[in-house]
Amino acid sequence: MRHQKKTIRLGRTAEHRKALLANQVCSLIEHERIKTTLAKAKAVRPIAEKMVTLGKNGSLHARRTALATLRQKNAVKKLFGNIAPRSANRNGGYTRIVRLGQRKSDSALVAFIEWVDAAQATEEKAPKEKKPKQQKEAAPVAKESAPAPTEAAPPQAEEPKPKKRRWFGKKSDETAK
Repeated sequence: MRHQKKTIRLGRTAEHRKALLANQVCSLIEHERIKTTLAKAKAVRPIAEKMVTLGKNGSLHARRTALATLRQKNAVKKLFGNIAPRSANRNGGYTRIVRLGQRKSDSALVAFIEWVDAAQATEEKAPKEKKPKQQKEAAPVAKESAPAPTEAAPPQAEEPKPKKRRWFGKKSDETAK
């Protein structure tokens, strides 16, 4: 039985798994949101939340512990400087996993993992106003209303003949001749 063994193995050795999860947490800290498989997102979540708890503590020992886990100084600096202070009022639940469905290539379940407090910054960037197509079409109409030149318009070119498929066309060409 697997009592008290909640480590998600992800089909990797212990060293590979630790490196993978540390890199995923560093990417989460850097980009505020990452897209990964659901299994990896579920494995990253506890480590990311522990790092935020260390960041809220803010002591030198906590910083060194985070550096031992993450192995990237700039990620630890951003964690302790930006992310942990935003979550100072929370008692846990610093991350959110948003399921996206299945990946096309291998049908793996894909999800976003993101900081709960960073949702405002990412949602503001999403809506962009698109120009209606009517405005683009209106500009050429205005050009046509200008006086037409006195020269006659050139005749329209004939429609191109459909291309023959070589693997079918050869037999049909020989039979036609």
